[in-house]
Amino acid sequence: MKFKNTLIAGSFVKRYKRFFADIIVGGEVVVAHTANTGTMKNCLGENWPALLSFHDSSTRKLKYSFEMINNGKTWIGINTSSTNALAIEAIKNGVIPELAGYRDLKPEAKIGQSRIDILLSNGETEQCYVEVKNVTLNDEEGYCLFPDAVTERGQKHLRELLDLKSKGIRTVMLFIVQREDVHSFKIENTIDPEYCQLLKEVMSAGVEVLVYQCKLSPSEIIVHKKLEIK
Repeated sequence: MKFKNTLIAGSFVKRYKRFFADIIVGGEVVVAHTANTGTMKNCLGENWPALLSFHDSSTRKLKYSFEMINNGKTWIGINTSSTNALAIEAIKNGVIPELAGYRDLKPEAKIGQSRIDILLSNGETEQCYVEVKNVTLNDEEGYCLFPDAVTERGQKHLRELLDLKSKGIRTVMLFIVQREDVHSFKIENTIDPEYCQLLKEVMSAGVEVLVYQCKLSPSEIIVHKKLEIK
């Protein structure tokens, strides 16, 4: 995923009210929209280099969006509104071989009163529902972890995947890792124990879990390679 316009460089100051971040750009503080509902633990260091996109739209209250931050080792993609687009691009480009071979791809596929991020299909007889999550949390041993906050929405999605699987439909939980300083994936089992238990249950029931890591630069983010699940 190439950025449409050159990102604007700044220095991170603070995040507040969940969706706001103060960034120093050219000696002045600007307020950037932060599209991330997680805690962003291990992602926010004072004065770390930050990258923003600018959107000159009359419908936006905040003209800047917080895209990435750098901890000195890697860029970290924190804009979760881009995660589905990254996954879709990777599927279409054949980067995720486990999800190849489907003729049709439908984003935001409706199931009952809810939606699953991606529906892959070859007509109505061969379907695969894919739920996508963004991963930015890491630990000192070089593992990436999910979740970084209690996620009732994430729990709901796992139950929906489990229900679809019980009906004989292929289901996949796809984690997109937006940092390069990690080598493997682990379930975080202390922040949201219920999510951890549900993820183990769905894996045991046959829901496939895939973890793919991105390469990140100021010009683009691309899904790069598969990571092992520990």
